[in-house]
This record gives sequence, structure tokens and C-alpha cells, in this order.
Amino acid sequence: MPDRASNEQGVIERGVIERDVIERWSREMDARGPAGENPVDGFLRTACLSYTEPAAAGRAADLLSADPALATATAGTLAACAEADLLAELLDRDRAAVSRETGPHRWPPLLYLCYSRLGVGDPVATMRVLLAAGADPNAGFLWRGQPSPFTAVTGVLGGGERDEPPHPDAVPLAGLLLDAGADPNDNQAFYNRQFRADNDHLPPLLGHGAGRPAPSPWRDRLGASYPSPEEMVGEHLRSAAAHGFTERVRILLEHGVDPNTRGYHPVLGDQTAYEVAVRNGHPEAAALLEQAGGWSDRLDEVDRAIGAALAGGRGGGAPAGHPADLVDRRPDAMRLAAEQHDRGALERLLALGFDVNAAAADRRTALHEAALRGDQAMVTWLIEHGADPTLRDRDFGATPAGWAAYAGHQELAAWLEARTR
Repeated sequence: MPDRASNEQGVIERGVIERDVIERWSREMDARGPAGENPVDGFLRTACLSYTEPAAAGRAADLLSADPALATATAGTLAACAEADLLAELLDRDRAAVSRETGPHRWPPLLYLCYSRLGVGDPVATMRVLLAAGADPNAGFLWRGQPSPFTAVTGVLGGGERDEPPHPDAVPLAGLLLDAGADPNDNQAFYNRQFRADNDHLPPLLGHGAGRPAPSPWRDRLGASYPSPEEMVGEHLRSAAAHGFTERVRILLEHGVDPNTRGYHPVLGDQTAYEVAVRNGHPEAAALLEQAGGWSDRLDEVDRAIGAALAGGRGGGAPAGHPADLVDRRPDAMRLAAEQHDRGALERLLALGFDVNAAAADRRTALHEAALRGDQAMVTWLIEHGADPTLRDRDFGATPAGWAAYAGHQELAAWLEARTR
């Protein structure tokens, strides 16, 4: 199954980006290189996040164990292995190496440090060495040409649609980068961390002024295609409301983020965070947003009935005489229940008249989402209630087994695959 980022991130054509900007900064970042690639480049590929192969760092550790000399081969490998003292010696001999693009991704050494997940050496000391030598704290690239830069800050904070791990020293490394002038308005960092419930990314970003204008070479390069600082934090609030991350909602509201921001992401449309929380069945988040001034004149009985079903009645309960257009209004409700809620939410939706295989235009079903989560119990329940394991989503043409395999749930994928025959 192909990577979901190009679809899920919903890249918006907000402005024209010069072709030479995309060509200059685009990187593929694959974990597996071409046949015959030299061992050093192969090692660096696997040592760093790729967003295509979550377990690649394990292979890199094996390569390093078999050949310890890989760690000292180049400025890039010294950075990835966090060999601070040796890297300092190299930079004393060759000052230009601090910004020279090297290795399989044509990155400066700083990015190999930030995207490495080897968990070795002294990353904090290595970061200090690189910044003292003149490394650019705003270093980054455009992943597969998409107009949302993956920066050094993005790399250390981690996260993403397959929950790529943060750097083991994410918070101190982010602090060093931000102290050195990295832009705290990091759109990709906010996006990647929207899927994780923990909030350790927020103190460094918000504490350095995220949400307020700041110098940004990436904004200079990308122009109107790059969201404004206010839009970034507003979108993070909407995503927190969508996932029911109540503590994140509280933190962002205390930081002054507007609860009525409409946002720009196509998945959430022009909904405010309050509307998202109600419709997605997260009454605690909705209450916080309402207390902060969030409101809506667009929520009706249908919205509240579905939200209550998702929330297990904590939002006030479904009205008597269920509205006739519940299913037509929210064809994605079953999928949402499987993605964000529990089996009880699925049961309540079935009682309201939803079909177990209901899907919106993208044809993603509840079974797709349960498979992606690796939730064997929910998958089994769905199959027992008539879920069809042969259905394919629109964007990738993949069955639920394909989604399970994509997320690394190989046993579940095999279990589902056996039921497609």
C-alpha cells in the first residue's frame, strides 16, 4: 500500500511555487537505495526516518555492529551516530563540511543528526558542535516535492501517519535549534505530531513563539503556499479537537489560539474546532472550546445525534425519533468510529441504521481503519457483523489487509488476507 501522506495531508494549491524551488529542495528519502549503492549511503538511509519503512533503524544498527567504521566514514555518518568529538575534529579541518550536502539524501550533516533514530552517541553535544560551526537551524527539504518543508525541527520531533518515533533527545534538540533561530512555525512538525496524544512538542514550539510571525526562509521560498503561523496553530487545534486530545486543546487555548479558526485542511473543511469536536464525539474537548468562546450556528440535531453515538451518550444522547438523514449526512461515521472510538461506538451507529460497510467517497471502511490500528478485536467484531474484507479504498486500491500490512501488522494482514479468498 503506498504512503498516505500525499492524500491525507491534503496539499493545497494556495499559491504558485516556482518549479526551481521544488527541484532544488525535493528529496525522496527512501529507506532502500538502488542496487549497488555504496555501504555508507545504505547505512545512512536506514539510520534515518524514511516515512516508508518504520523498522529501518534496526537494520542500520545491525550494519553498524557488523562494521563500526561506518560511524566515522563521513560528516553525515558522524552526525547520524552523534560522534560529537570526532565531528568537531573533522569540522576543524574542513569548515565547509558543516553545510555541504552529502550522502544519499543530499543533506547537510545536521539533518542526518535530526532524522537519525540509532539512539547512540551524544546527540545534544553533537547538535552544539554543528550549530557552533555554523549549521543552519532552518535546514530542511521538501519530501517528494510536497510544499510543506521537513525541517531539522520536524525531524527531531518525529511523528507522522505511521507514528514514526521522536528522536530520543527530541525536546533538548528542538530547544537548541529554536534557540539558534529555527522557525517555531513548523507546519510539518505540527502535522506529524497531530496523531500522537503526548504534547512534549508544544512547550518548545509555543515557548519560542509559534503562532506569531517569525523569520522563515521556507516562507520566503514557498510564499502563499505555506500556511500562516495563525493557520498552523489553528489547524493543530482543529486536529486536536478531531482526535479528542483534550489536554492539547487546553494547552492551545491557554496559548491564545482562536477556538473559531476555520482552518484550511480539506479533511476538516471549514469547520471550527468546536464543530469538529461535537461532530467527532469528543464532548470534553467541545466543552473546553465552548468555554473559550467557541460556538456554531451550523450544528443541528443530526450532527449532535451522531456525535452522541460516537461519544457513548456523553454528549447528551441521541434525540428521540432518529433523524432520517443520519446515514446520508455522515457516510463516514462508521469509519470514524473505528479510527477514533471503540466497538461500542460501532454498535450504537449500527443501531442508528448505519451499514457496517458504509463509506464516504474515498471508500475507506471501518474495517480499513481497524486494520490500520492493528485492533484484532475490532476487526474480528466487524467481520462477524458483515464487514467485507475484499473492499478496496479509492486512493490506493487496497483491501483492509493491505492497510494492516502498511502499518506493520503482518499477522493481522495475513488473517484478513485469508478471508478474502
